[in-house]
Amino acid sequence: MIAVIEITPWHYAGFILCILFFLALDLGVFHRKAHVVRFKEALAWTTLWVSTSLLFAGLLVPLRGREEALEFLTGYIIELSLSMDNVFVIAVIFTYFRVPPQFQHRVLFWGILGALIMRGVMIALGVALIRQFGWILYVFGIFLVVTGIKMLFMDEQGVHPEKNPLLRLARRFFPVTPDFEGQKFVTRWQGRRALTPLALVLLVVETTDLMFAVDSIPAIFAVTQKPFIVFTSNVFAILGLRSLYFVLAGAIEYFRYLKVGLSVVLVFVGVKMLLDPHDAPQPRWWQVDIPTTVSLLVVAVILLTAILLSVQATRREKRAAAKPRPDQVRSAPSPPSPTSGQD
Repeated sequence: MIAVIEITPWHYAGFILCILFFLALDLGVFHRKAHVVRFKEALAWTTLWVSTSLLFAGLLVPLRGREEALEFLTGYIIELSLSMDNVFVIAVIFTYFRVPPQFQHRVLFWGILGALIMRGVMIALGVALIRQFGWILYVFGIFLVVTGIKMLFMDEQGVHPEKNPLLRLARRFFPVTPDFEGQKFVTRWQGRRALTPLALVLLVVETTDLMFAVDSIPAIFAVTQKPFIVFTSNVFAILGLRSLYFVLAGAIEYFRYLKVGLSVVLVFVGVKMLLDPHDAPQPRWWQVDIPTTVSLLVVAVILLTAILLSVQATRREKRAAAKPRPDQVRSAPSPPSPTSGQD
């Protein structure tokens, strides 16, 4: 059996440099000029990032072993699925601020770059807390179960970007131009530096991702507490979020039950963390080891079921809407009576 390699800071540095290279190539070459990202282009980028993630999982098998490759894949699917809910929130934000389609990619690019930094810090903090206080895994597990149940029964109240406290602070302390200034986040207006509406959109997107990260990062700790696996699975999920937005934004109606599926996933991973918290002190009779392969299968089945039910419900409603209602159907004229015209 081939010995697994030891993860060192150089592996983190090499991975981050590769990601930064691809991001620079994306913004500096493929999206140097602002343009509307069409469905085919977005689908191609989504396919590229998913394929790269699967390739990375394949490379982990000889380098770190099959178990860690499965942990990465399971964590990646969990993080990507939770990011899909973020996609629909971003769509609402863009609609609220009336962001022109050609500028949306730039907001998502810098938003995702900021999200990578924030999640890196949160992952490092989470790993440090787990190593210092093993019992905190129970706190994470309870938090995920409560969050999943709350998401399942919570009424849809919509998203209200205008209530974002950071947005209010930005408008209070910085002048904001009344109109977009191309792709600029900062410009000169009335003789001084001012934020553009695009900067406010970026601020709201960043804070939204931070709120979603509070749920998604504890969720992956139910699968693994290995820092490199947690970090890389989060990075690949976030990188695929940008192109995934342009693929799914126009098909939100086909994912109506996705939130239900995500809530079930959160409850499942929360229960898994409570039953098998690894580093936390626990009696032997309490521990229930749920294999990574079983976790991967359960998560995949839950998400696929939610998506299939959503698609079927939407198609059923469209077929029903296409059929004329009974009150709209005009009765055919009755044939003349045989005795008509006769005295």
